[in-house]
Amino acid sequence: MQYNNYENIAFARVDGVLTVTLNRPDALNATDQHLHKELSRVFADIAQDRDTRAVILTGAGKAFCAGGDLKHGLSMNRDQTDAMVEEGRKIIMDILEVPQPIIAAVNGYAMGLGSTLALFCDIVVASEEAVFADTHVVAGYVAGDGGAAIWPLLIGANNAKEFLMTGDRLSAAEAKDIGLIRHVVPAEELMDEARAKASRLANGPRMAIEGTKLTINRLLRQAVEATLDYGLQKEKECMLVSEDCVEALTAFAEKRKPTFTGR
Repeated sequence: MQYNNYENIAFARVDGVLTVTLNRPDALNATDQHLHKELSRVFADIAQDRDTRAVILTGAGKAFCAGGDLKHGLSMNRDQTDAMVEEGRKIIMDILEVPQPIIAAVNGYAMGLGSTLALFCDIVVASEEAVFADTHVVAGYVAGDGGAAIWPLLIGANNAKEFLMTGDRLSAAEAKDIGLIRHVVPAEELMDEARAKASRLANGPRMAIEGTKLTINRLLRQAVEATLDYGLQKEKECMLVSEDCVEALTAFAEKRKPTFTGR
């Protein structure tokens, strides 16, 4: 298996189904610089893995992915910010190019980039304990790393704007009710359900399934190409010059409510 050079993502393949597990459970699988960099490589590696016919993406422990690790936000320099933005672009563009069907098994928090990763998967199966939110604005960032593309496609522009501009959370049941996801199951049934769906696709007509997925992804790519570069640039501006962003990150570190000034 070609996945030996990953430290923050675990891999297991059984009968053509590759389970990819974000593996920072003590941090709720939040993306620090190391996990973010690995995410910018992993989908290209999966796309080249012809021994894998279907993928399950999940998180270790109690969360799917709690988004960016905000503890590192204030200490990032310009070069690190530029690298993170480029990696963010690659994550989204690469996931669209993975031919194998990807099932997200959302076992807990799917926040920020975590929600984006889940929603860009082809099928989402969520535990009843899962929570979805794009929390970029809560941290003073623009929701620029893919959320602005995928949420409007799933629930409409106005609904998406409300959730992306507020960072409000949705339970798994609420996410299903508004069409953000389709499948919600008890926590103890999550992986069995995800494996059943992955196995069915892995044992189906490969060329037809992969071709269908990539055809539909041309629609997603149009939305991504319309929003991603612009959104990432706006997000980077927040990181570099927004006093509200600094206040949000400082308040998070100090475990207090932020006071925004609009600057």
